[in-house]
Amino acid sequence: MSTSKSMTTYSQVLNMLPSRGYGSELHILRAGARFDNSETLYQPDHLKIVKTYRFEGESDPSDMAVIYLLHGLNDDKGFLLNAYGTYSDEDNQFYDEFIKRVAVDEIQGFDL
Repeated sequence: MSTSKSMTTYSQVLNMLPSRGYGSELHILRAGARFDNSETLYQPDHLKIVKTYRFEGESDPSDMAVIYLLHGLNDDKGFLLNAYGTYSDEDNQFYDEFIKRVAVDEIQGFDL
């Protein structure tokens, strides 16, 4: 049985990502998606989700989030952070359609 004291928070995961090569955030735009500091514009079929981390707040709905670790065709790696429900990226009209089309190919045994 796990308690919240033993669980990893999404801020802890975000702090570990750069040391594992996943320090660039993916930004979804009308024309595609781009990692921080990259000129490559990716379409959904040029990316794959290699790991998904889900976080559910015990008492605060704003703590509900998901972090996707992604690989791109050009060996770019990074992450995409989004909240669930009310706090999700609903203001980005391209987000849902884009992320639904990204393939999921999780790396077994991959942990931060």
